[in-house]
Amino acid sequence: MQAEIDSIARTRSDPHLVPIARGEEQRRAFALGRPVELICCALCVAQCVYLLASFMQGSWILDADGQPIATDFVNVWASGREALDGNPTAAYDIAAHKEAEVAALGHAFAGQYPWIYPPPFLFVAAMLALLPFIAAYAAWMALTFPAYIAAVRAIVGERAGFLLACAYPGILSSLVVGQNGFLTAALIGAALVLMQRRPVLAGCLIGLLSFKPHLGILFPLALIAGGNWRVLLVAAGTTTLLALASCSVFGIETWQAFLHSLPVASEATLTQGRADWAKLQSVFALTRLLGGSVALAWVLQLTLSGIVAFALCELWRSRIRGELKAAALATGALLVTPYLFVYDLVVLAIPMAFLMRVGFSGGFLRGEMMGMGIASFLVLIFPLATAPVGLAAVVLVGSLIVRRVWREWQSVPSNEAPTAEISPPARP
Repeated sequence: MQAEIDSIARTRSDPHLVPIARGEEQRRAFALGRPVELICCALCVAQCVYLLASFMQGSWILDADGQPIATDFVNVWASGREALDGNPTAAYDIAAHKEAEVAALGHAFAGQYPWIYPPPFLFVAAMLALLPFIAAYAAWMALTFPAYIAAVRAIVGERAGFLLACAYPGILSSLVVGQNGFLTAALIGAALVLMQRRPVLAGCLIGLLSFKPHLGILFPLALIAGGNWRVLLVAAGTTTLLALASCSVFGIETWQAFLHSLPVASEATLTQGRADWAKLQSVFALTRLLGGSVALAWVLQLTLSGIVAFALCELWRSRIRGELKAAALATGALLVTPYLFVYDLVVLAIPMAFLMRVGFSGGFLRGEMMGMGIASFLVLIFPLATAPVGLAAVVLVGSLIVRRVWREWQSVPSNEAPTAEISPPARP
């Protein structure tokens, strides 16, 4: 009883916190509703059937002859093998790295998968390369997929979070090609939900996100604007330690090779469009797909990035509740980079989870659930589309967040102190 009184008192003293429901109220607050649960279950089953059918037909993991299929994961395993063999700089040499990828699969394949991650990620790649290729693929998915589910559950709550995380169509892309979308989403989601209660751990998680620096650009700005200095310092320290450790183990020349590879990768992907503009989910790619010049694409991308960064700083300085700040930061991270593939859209589950949490606690706005459903549908149809539908999904989720923020901005008292605190989820 005393705990309940303390919870109510704390909520009244800080209206930005989501109240923690108790007992029967708790179960009602975090119930998805029968129709939504059925849809989620159907999506889970459909995705499992798709993966099983793909495997049986020889179009996932192994081909019809039992040979490993070339997907993005071969890039990771081959880089790890090069690091273990004492030649980590070869990962950044396109020709040498292609040879390592062919050796990993045991057969030639069309195209290439260049390694453009910072040297600290070679630690992960090297650990995976200790295992045979197929076993490493399975281990990579088996470790990162549950981490992603755990992050969503920490935001939404146990049963609802599990269903929503597994039903989200964005997971298919990472599972099929063995990408790092689950790890990225897990780091972002966990860091945001732990930021106030466990600032040191949150800072460490943000530091680990430095393996995808283009998705972490907004984090320092948001942390500075919100006055989260402890998180910022720990994140900076973690990033620095990882960089020093990679220099010590792999050599400073590995960093030199990484920095030298960046303009080459940028030229190939963003100027020449070798990855196919429809696969990139950014304003930059959309501009190029529609026939715009490289200069125009950069102008539009940088303009959008500047607007998002400014708005996010203002939001994190404001009195708006922490859940909406977290949702905005996760969504903004996807908007400000020109280099965004569909497997990165696993991260979009994080802002939608925060919106779900707000909706479960205080009620959904008209059309809010439908909007998130449409965003998920856009991610689902990506393989059939010839346009960056993932960008449309991100913009749609962003508009739902803006709508929530605007309504709350008008209702929060002007003398209320800023907060980024996110209350623990209820456990139905």
